[in-house]
Amino acid sequence: MLLLPPFKMNDYHSYQLENGIRILHKEVKNTRIIHCGIMLDIGSRDEMPHQQGIAHFWEHMAFKGTKKRNAFHIIDSLESVGGELNAYTTKEKICFYAAALDKHMDKTFDIITDITFNSTFPEKQIEKERGVILEEMSMYFDSPEDAIQDDFDELIFEGHQLGKNILGTNQSVKNFKQERFREFLNQNLDSDKIVFTCVGNVPFKKVKDLAERKLGGIAKFTSLRNRVGFDTYQPKRKEVRRAITQAQCALGSTAFPLVDKRRLPFFMLMNILGGPGMNSRLNMALREKHGLVYAIDASYTPYTDTGSMGIFFGTEPKKVNRSIKLTLKELKKLREVKLGTLQLQKAKDQLMGQLAMSEENNASLMLMMGKSILDLNKIENLEDIFHRIKKISSIELREIANQTLEEKNLSILTFIPN
Repeated sequence: MLLLPPFKMNDYHSYQLENGIRILHKEVKNTRIIHCGIMLDIGSRDEMPHQQGIAHFWEHMAFKGTKKRNAFHIIDSLESVGGELNAYTTKEKICFYAAALDKHMDKTFDIITDITFNSTFPEKQIEKERGVILEEMSMYFDSPEDAIQDDFDELIFEGHQLGKNILGTNQSVKNFKQERFREFLNQNLDSDKIVFTCVGNVPFKKVKDLAERKLGGIAKFTSLRNRVGFDTYQPKRKEVRRAITQAQCALGSTAFPLVDKRRLPFFMLMNILGGPGMNSRLNMALREKHGLVYAIDASYTPYTDTGSMGIFFGTEPKKVNRSIKLTLKELKKLREVKLGTLQLQKAKDQLMGQLAMSEENNASLMLMMGKSILDLNKIENLEDIFHRIKKISSIELREIANQTLEEKNLSILTFIPN
């Protein structure tokens, strides 16, 4: 069992049920809204070849019927009182979450627990939702700025489950039956890797009591699943002809895992390069100075054992090569030129401000709490993160840039109009 010692720090409280499920709560006084969710350490990378897309399909099916609610009752239960119920699937996580007025805490807790653990996967609903997911897949294919990100994962994680599309394939989605969902759950559910998180103006005692009543009676699940690591990355260049009007481009490679001490400085490096700020280096170079793109961004996604980084933009077909050259030029600057004292301080201030604003959002905070406990078995306190950011040096950033941003180690994928 992954024991989480009871603790209280900055209004975070923790508790672990006998079945292994962990409870994490932060009391926030200045709100009437309760945010809560159940996060499971299960994602699309845990699928077997014949199961591709089933984690995401399960997320959909959780809303289609339980032992005590039909699909309408699930949808109506919180929306009828002004609340929201939602879910998402990533390559390593599935999360069911909700928000409502705090006086509806009991109902919110009950519905989240019900759809997570008591889904019945009605065959008629499977057939209906199959069509919905196939439409979702068509929508993504028709959106090249989204499709290139999925295809780029497939390029850098070639042959590995991390490179597979979360939605699955047309063939796999068409083949799913009720027994496939039960098979996937039996193989992957592990109560030691499930966290219930809550943020709102309710006392921890109430959350703990509700957890004992709603989650304490759930049987203990144990999974023997071992995630297959990835260590065979090779840089590649690939051009794809598609029926589009604007070219799309992706550059990147694998990157540091969650537990790597270089994760935070690398995140800062990517923020400097192509973060959400309009003053990012790539935005200033390609959009503001040369007018080549409408938007360009750089992203970093760490996983438990590896990670990915990517730079994405769209441009006119005749401007693709010039845009790539300018992007590589900015990467070269980061490898060769140390940030000055003022540049480094501005980069630190910007990142700390972005993180602080993110924590102001209680829904985002609730989701972050669950992910942090599952991945790191702790909550990364904002002040501790600030302390680590302040210690980052320009020498360290340049060393990491040289480890990760060498042109010869990058993969490049382009979608070119027919």
